[in-house]
Amino acid sequence: MNFGLVENIGAKNLDIINIDGTKKTRAKLTSRRIKLVILFIILIFLLIFSRLIFLGMANNEKNIMGSARDLTTASRPDLNDRNGMKIALDITVPSLYAEPRNIINIDEAVEKLSKELPDIDKEWLRNRLSGEKAFAWIARELTTKQQKRIFRLGIPGIDFRSESKRFYPSSVEVAHLVGAVNRDNQGIAGFERFIDEKEIAILQEIGLARGRELEPVNMSVDLRVQHIMHNELSDAMVRYQAIAAAGVLMDVRSGEILALVSLPDFDPNKPASALEPYNGVKGARINRITAGKFELGSTFKTISFAGALDSGAVKITDKFDATNPIGFGRFTIGDYRGKKRVLSVPEIFKYSSNIGTIKMMQTMGKENYRSFLTKLGFDDPLPIQLPETTRSSIPEKFSDVGAATASFGHGLSVTPMHMVAAIGAIVNGGYYVPPTLYKRSVGEAARLYRRVISADTSAKMRYLLRLNALEGSGRKANKIADGYRFGGKTGTAEKVVDGRYDSEKTFAAFVSAFPLDEPKYAMIIIIDEPQKENEMSGTTAGWNAGMVSGRIVKRVAPMLGILPSFDKNLDSELIPAELKEIDNNLENI
Repeated sequence: MNFGLVENIGAKNLDIINIDGTKKTRAKLTSRRIKLVILFIILIFLLIFSRLIFLGMANNEKNIMGSARDLTTASRPDLNDRNGMKIALDITVPSLYAEPRNIINIDEAVEKLSKELPDIDKEWLRNRLSGEKAFAWIARELTTKQQKRIFRLGIPGIDFRSESKRFYPSSVEVAHLVGAVNRDNQGIAGFERFIDEKEIAILQEIGLARGRELEPVNMSVDLRVQHIMHNELSDAMVRYQAIAAAGVLMDVRSGEILALVSLPDFDPNKPASALEPYNGVKGARINRITAGKFELGSTFKTISFAGALDSGAVKITDKFDATNPIGFGRFTIGDYRGKKRVLSVPEIFKYSSNIGTIKMMQTMGKENYRSFLTKLGFDDPLPIQLPETTRSSIPEKFSDVGAATASFGHGLSVTPMHMVAAIGAIVNGGYYVPPTLYKRSVGEAARLYRRVISADTSAKMRYLLRLNALEGSGRKANKIADGYRFGGKTGTAEKVVDGRYDSEKTFAAFVSAFPLDEPKYAMIIIIDEPQKENEMSGTTAGWNAGMVSGRIVKRVAPMLGILPSFDKNLDSELIPAELKEIDNNLENI
């Protein structure tokens, strides 16, 4: 037997077995390695995925040198007027920052930057560029030209970040409507602050990031009307040498505010200008329409007449003796240029008789009169989308003399916004509708209507307002706005100085509505401390606030779709049937 051959065959078989074993081992090893690589890749993807989820849910770095990072690039909704014109929008601007630890030559950087930014203090800049800080703001909201020039300087450690900046194309004309935002694009005043708080609340509720793009907000304002009112009030400030002027125009059917102006104003593109003194007076740039309250003088007789007529205690055909002043202890109240005779209700309104108005209120009852003021919303907070508001100041209970003076607008202070809302209710058929800065249809507003006087009382008040424009203190205003069936009531109040009324300083107001044959708009104009326009004019409201109202109506009525008409029948149709019957009886005698 050949053992050598057997051994050789055995060795070969062993080699084959060893080779097969090695291949199998290597194959298993390779398979394990592939599985490990796949597992490793899966783990990497899981880590990346979890990190993305974390970053999406987590807040970004809260602060960059005291400024909120998420707010520097935050987007705000555009503000559009009722016709789609831009009131406010975001624009992108470059802001300069430094990485101090990467600054190579601080002295060189200070010198170069100081030449391009001369308003920056060199010592302050040196301190900002010194140290090992990772980030420091140098200058915010620069122009693209400044950005290009600074880039060309080639300073290591200096760069730019894009920020959102609020821009107001109409500038000062919309100041007290929109308010302003700060450098971090946060609303700090006016409608901007209101929508900022509302927007954040909504986004928090639905769990979205604040920086998302937002739909434009459509405001009730008409920029054309806003421009005209601002233009006329600016003219009034010069023409009457007044210290302040303001006005607001409201749609009496929907409650929409079409224009709101308060002078002196400020530039919302430069928010700090709101704090600047005006003619040396600090705090003069407030919104007088919502944050100011005033004695509005005889304009308040409109309220007293509406209350007296609606109570049923006084009829439009009644008459009251205005021959003698009324005494309250040591106080005596008379009429300015009184007729010293018995006056009918329309004559009391036309001649603005204090005596007649007091007697009408007394017939109604002072408690009922006080309740009527509450009914008209004078005690309520202003239902308007502006943070700068105040409450009217009216005594909770009236004494006899307090009720008497209140009936003709003295001894109580109300905001002009409260007043225009009340006038709107008085002329629109008797429904109080809350004023708003949002665009709102008449149908939407109708769901908010609250009846405060009867339709019959409203019709009688429209007649009285038109009568005053035709024959009373509103004649000058009506002459300017001829054809637009305009009517209103003047009010001239002496201002309180050191606790006493000062006859040398007056406050003029004019409330109005148009067209009175089909009421659409109510307005109030106020002029603070007006002077005579010339030697032939006066300082009472008919000479200033009234005439400004007429000029505004003449310009805005056509663009609001109101056509002029000189049909005398329109005025005669406003006369109440009871008065027509009296006139017919007199003609038959």
